[in-house]
Amino acid sequence: MQRRLVKDGQIEYNNRDMKRTFNIQAAQLAGEKISVSGWVHSRRDHGGLIFVDLRDHTGLLQLVFNSDNPEAFSLADELRDEFVIRAEGMVRERAVGLKNDKIPTGAVELVVERLTLLNRAETLPIQPFAEENQAGEDLRFKYRYLDLRRPKMQDMLKKRAEMYQRIHQYMDDRDFIEIQTPILANSSPEGARDFLIPSRLQEGKFYALPQAPQQFKQLLMVGGVPRYYQLAACFRDEDPRADRLYGEFYQLDLEMSFVEDGEEVRREVEPLMRQLATEFAGKKLLDLSGLAVGNGSPIPRISYRDAMETYGSDKPDLRFGMELIDLTDVFADTEFGVFKNAECIKAICVKNGASLSRKQIDQFTDIAKSEGAGGLAYIKYVTIKNTDEAQGYVIPMHTNAPCFYDVISPVAKFLSDEEHKLLIDKMNPEDGDVVFFGADTRPVVNAVLGRLRNEFAAHFNLKKSDEVALAWIIDFPFYEWDDRGKKLDFGHNPFSMPKGGLQALEAAATDADKLAIVADQFDMVMNGYEICSGGVRNHNPAVLYKVFDLLGFSESYVEEKFGAMLGAFKYGAPPHAGCAFGVDRILMELIDETNVRETLAFPKNGSGVDVMMDSPSTVDPAQLRELGL
Repeated sequence: MQRRLVKDGQIEYNNRDMKRTFNIQAAQLAGEKISVSGWVHSRRDHGGLIFVDLRDHTGLLQLVFNSDNPEAFSLADELRDEFVIRAEGMVRERAVGLKNDKIPTGAVELVVERLTLLNRAETLPIQPFAEENQAGEDLRFKYRYLDLRRPKMQDMLKKRAEMYQRIHQYMDDRDFIEIQTPILANSSPEGARDFLIPSRLQEGKFYALPQAPQQFKQLLMVGGVPRYYQLAACFRDEDPRADRLYGEFYQLDLEMSFVEDGEEVRREVEPLMRQLATEFAGKKLLDLSGLAVGNGSPIPRISYRDAMETYGSDKPDLRFGMELIDLTDVFADTEFGVFKNAECIKAICVKNGASLSRKQIDQFTDIAKSEGAGGLAYIKYVTIKNTDEAQGYVIPMHTNAPCFYDVISPVAKFLSDEEHKLLIDKMNPEDGDVVFFGADTRPVVNAVLGRLRNEFAAHFNLKKSDEVALAWIIDFPFYEWDDRGKKLDFGHNPFSMPKGGLQALEAAATDADKLAIVADQFDMVMNGYEICSGGVRNHNPAVLYKVFDLLGFSESYVEEKFGAMLGAFKYGAPPHAGCAFGVDRILMELIDETNVRETLAFPKNGSGVDVMMDSPSTVDPAQLRELGL
């Protein structure tokens, strides 16, 4: 019998040779002879019958071994979990009452005529399919090739590939040219530590793995490339965390020539994020056009200043409210010491916060202290009709109201009646709400309440996993104060164009003037994560020199670090702009993962170690001598 299926050609008979059929396809092939391959998922011996669940990347298929076929039956008796086999036979429908609706192939089974043992397997050091008692991260990563057999990991790999395909299609449709930039580059101050590679041919000199293709993509614009992109590998020696990979990560990097306004870039890439959120991930994209601090767009533009003042973060999670309310004017004449001596006083209203126990409030207080707060003042509001029911301070809900607030708080007694009234007007609490205060310098207050806002939202399950909130944060400060180094430093990077150009830079005489300079830089945030950073680039050598000069760097330093780019800018560099999206972080959020390391096939652990490959490792001294080290 000769038969050939060309489309999805998974079945092929040529001189009795059968091409492998994927398990999922067997559901449609009752009455056909097929060949399947995979791993033994489970085995059940019923005396004269042996059942084996065979697993491949498409799912499970039940194999049936009958004692009437002694050769295959005898070999099936030897099978154990994770043995690799090939089975040939006839697909038949299962009997009524024996079908399994939980799997796609549950209506059929393969009656095996011929069995081939392709490889044996020792007892696995981890159990990838166990519902409980999953191995810890280090053990899973050590045996990552086994961990990848899990359906969840298989699905992740497929989703990552699909996301890449969608990105490629989107960029190709918009006439972006995919170009690969060098991996071995020069060291440059881009905000993180470089990975250095010693040169054998140029003794004493080092390459650096690129933190980003920043300089190269700008040089491509000078080279006449109208639109560039790549899914680029980037390398930064930064401490890992749940949303940041150590060492290498991947980004959608793009640049556009003859662009002088960041909004043009934002409009170009925004539909891609809409598509990934809705079509790829199947989530609801929130319409944030009514946001008070936005610009009226469904995906709003929020200034950096407004984001920090309203949410205490430049990457706010906008799936819930709980905005920071400024109360500094309310307590301008207060006699309460904690508030009286504070530069800034703000508060957040936590809905149903009265359900928090004292122990839980203490835990949130510890979080506040970790962000620089001295403590955490709060007021619980409980609605009562009879003042005799009160456990704390009593105040009318509003003018002529028949009800009262029972104000329960360690600090309530220190506030005047007028302050209580103004506070209620500002915060508008409802029955069972709690108002938490921050009183300190403005940066500390924003940091404390911004952190607590997220912690309370997590505690009360306000972060809905089926929703995506996107926003652009714009108008970042060009410079920022580095508390550790006690000096000014770049906010994002030195390559962006300051708004006002050279004139704004030359007018900056003091540190305060420098801190007031705004860059045409922007981030996109998704559910509290920064997923994109971009800006209009500095294509003017005079501006670039001045940008560094304000931080005390000489022209020779700039030429040493950015000589190629500076030289290119002298030969007719067009205005240009671009951005880069962190694809690992985007995938993490869209597939509801909590750790970005789970979005890669072979990640490093939380200490930056590849426990599977034992990397980093020592090297042969002879190799070091070759490198002059």
